[in-house]
Amino acid sequence: MDDKERYGAGMTVRRAVLGDAHVDRSLTKINDFNGDFQNFITRYAWGEIWTDPTLDRKTRSCMVLSMMIALNRVDEFKLHVKAAFNNGLTKNDIRAVIKQAAVYCGVPAGNSATHWAEEVFAQMEKDGHKF
Repeated sequence: MDDKERYGAGMTVRRAVLGDAHVDRSLTKINDFNGDFQNFITRYAWGEIWTDPTLDRKTRSCMVLSMMIALNRVDEFKLHVKAAFNNGLTKNDIRAVIKQAAVYCGVPAGNSATHWAEEVFAQMEKDGHKF
């Protein structure tokens, strides 16, 4: 697969996981400085890693959530909480991921992630999402 094909495959998965609205917003923000990086993450994060059939998307979502908790990456964690539902996770699954991460990353990290997830759930409910 060449870079153009990888970009196309990555964009397909990126849209499926994050949703068209999020991806469309990010594309409107592309400029001379960040365009190369956006192309890079679409080709490699989405087009190379997320398209690898070895792990399913639900597993990948659990992994990403755990890593974002460990790294204290609030914005990415919140983005991927919302995206996790597109990959088949439930609130109970996300709760279990947070508890697992709390054991290995520390209770304060799990506590913060619980609050962040609740913020996302509240916004999703406000936007009409049914759990």
